[in-house]
Order: sequence, then C-alpha cells, then structure tokens
Amino acid sequence: MRSKMRTFVSALALAVGVATTTLSTPAFADPAPDVGNWQSVLDQARGQTVYWHAWGGEPRINDYIAWAGEQVRERYGVEVVQVKLTDTADAVTRVLSEKTAGVDDGGAVDMIWINGENFAAMKRNDLLFGPWAEQTPNFAYVDVEGKPTVINDFTVPTDGLEAPWGMAQVSFYYDTAKLDTVPKSAQQLLEWLVKHPGRFTYPQPPNYMGSTFLKQILTELVKDPKVLQQPADETDAEATLAPLWGYLEDLQPLLWRDGQAYPQNGASMRTLLADNEVDIAFSFSSGEVSSAIEAFELPDTVRSYVFENGTLGNTNFVAIPYNASAKAGAVVLADFLMSPEAQLRKQDPQYWGADTVLAMDKLPQDMQEAFANLDLGIASLAPSERGTVLPEPHPSWMSLVESEWQKRYGVVQ
Repeated sequence: MRSKMRTFVSALALAVGVATTTLSTPAFADPAPDVGNWQSVLDQARGQTVYWHAWGGEPRINDYIAWAGEQVRERYGVEVVQVKLTDTADAVTRVLSEKTAGVDDGGAVDMIWINGENFAAMKRNDLLFGPWAEQTPNFAYVDVEGKPTVINDFTVPTDGLEAPWGMAQVSFYYDTAKLDTVPKSAQQLLEWLVKHPGRFTYPQPPNYMGSTFLKQILTELVKDPKVLQQPADETDAEATLAPLWGYLEDLQPLLWRDGQAYPQNGASMRTLLADNEVDIAFSFSSGEVSSAIEAFELPDTVRSYVFENGTLGNTNFVAIPYNASAKAGAVVLADFLMSPEAQLRKQDPQYWGADTVLAMDKLPQDMQEAFANLDLGIASLAPSERGTVLPEPHPSWMSLVESEWQKRYGVVQ
C-alpha cells in the first residue's frame, strides 16, 4: 500500500488455465480454520474457491501459478482463481475498503502475493488472518535459521501472518557478446552511462522493480545504511535521501529515451535488452535470466552479475486477509507452495528460476538429491557468486522514496 492509497481498480480475475471470471463477494462467512488440526483444514477447504490476487506481469510466473492451482484442485479439491494485478496495493486497498464498509466476512480477496510496505500496512491496520503460517506442515522445511528474512519482512516480524514462498536478490545482466566489462557499483554505473548514454533504464516507480533500483542506489550512497532499518519518520529523512536525489539528477538525462519514458516492468526491461535498446538490465533472480534464455527471449551469451558491495535481497510471501471467504482453501494453497515439490519446480529455470525458501538439510533425501541435481541454467549465479545480500530498508522508506520520486521525475506513460 502506497503512502496514500489509490482508489481500488478491480483487477481482471482469470480462472487458472481457463477463462475470465467476474468477481463477486460471497454471501457466507468461512470460519477460521484450526490450522493445528490439519485434517480439519483439508476437510474445510474441499470445495472452496480461492481468489489469489497476484502480480500478473510475467507469463512464466502466471504459468507456475496455473500449475499450482491444478495441483491443489486435483489433490485437495480446492479451485484457484488468479486475479492478475499490476500493483499489489490494489488488493490491499480492496480489503481496507471492505473493512471500512463493515464487510468483515465473505471478502473478495482470499490470498495476496505480498511483502514489504503492503504487508506492513495490512498488519498495521489489522487486515490479516492469523497467525497460521508457522503451523502448516510444510513450514517445517523452511530455512528459518539460514534465511532470517522468511520471518522478518523488510524489518517487520511476520508473526505467522504470512507464509514465505520465494527468495529474491537483485542481480544485473548483460550480453557478453557486446560488453567486455560492466559497472559494479552505483558510481561506476553513472560513469559508464556518461560514456554510453541511453543504454540503461529502470521501470517507473511505483513498479516494484523500479522502486527496488532506487533503494539499491540509496543503500549504497547513504552514509550509514543502518538508518534505513528504522522508520523514516524517526530519522532526518531529508538528509538521508539527499545523496539519492543528487545521484538521480546526474543519472536521469543519461537514461534510455533521456529519462522521459520508462519500461513498464522487469519483462519489458528484458525485451529492451533483447532488442538492443539497452545494454544492462536487472532482475530479482538470476534464474529468471536463465529461464528467459531457455525460452529464446534472450541470447545465450547473456550473463548475470552483482554489484561488488552487494545487492538487496528479500523474501516474498502470501498472506490471507482477515475477512477472506476461503481461509481454509488459502491455507492449503499456501502450504502447497512451501512444499518441496512446488519449491523444486519454482527454482527450475525451465519454469521460473526463483530461489527456494527451504533448508536442504531438513528435506527428505530424495528431495535433497533433486535440488542438488537441478540445472540452474547458464546465466544463474551460484551462491558463492552472489556476494553480500543487503537488507531491505524499513517499508516506510519505500513509500517515501516513491512519492518523492513522482514529484521530481514522474511521467505519463
């Protein structure tokens, strides 16, 4: 949810793998499932339809969601309808609007792909069902010790109110057939663009990839990065952000199309690189780059890298609104998404290429071997090649950066 929530624009709901569905608010309430009694959850979930509000800007991710929906339907009798969003804030706004209107049962949103500022806003406004996530069977496989962001979302404790289903870390990529060397810091990127104007861009905030680029630069430039772990209103935010605005003053005129237009999202940025419009792009997963090569969307000479002092990393989650109509079905779907089978497919660049939230030593032997034997793709970075994972700033910084960026550089696409 942005600092000032936009009016909810009803998203298009697509029945998984089938057809367009019109959203309606069910007239009945779904009792809170007893997650400690898993069989009762399965019994309650059977026959339910889960309206999963999830970003829909990447075809491979949509295909993965469709596959997960098919699996949950076949195994547990739960139907899944993906409501494709351009901005997660739309779903958050819908839930908040329902609460304001007194719709405390039978809400239109059953599950949301979420993290960061949107989770913080829902938690702060008591819009979430739970706690439930840490009681599900497959949470036992989650790497809580090795990946602490699975229970801390942009510094905000999850408290069992959302379930982790993927890891992410910023990585950059380029075509080795065209570039011999690449910039490996914010300052080097600026210096490189002076010599190669127009050959880099980023999506327009509040698209999360564009906002992430701004946070990456801010994290590098700020004098004391620890200040970003605090709420922005508890610091001298103006002084903290001053280096970012100074940097962008020099960067913006050097961007693709002179900084007067922006790609819509990460997929659009990838297309620009494939079409030789830019030389460097970035993603939240180097596995996605390998996946794009597999799909012939990028040449096989493209490779990934990270900045020398590290890049931002986080976990993405699914959460259930407090007034969801199919709470049990959503819990079952979320649990499946954390299963070794679903996580293995998710990490496979043939299908997505996103890193798992699971701990290998907690898995059955056959699944450990399956993960170990997985071909991560020619452009994927091994753990030893990913450098330092930088912590995400407190969610309040993202809201502030986005709003201030719009005042300075916002354009109409």
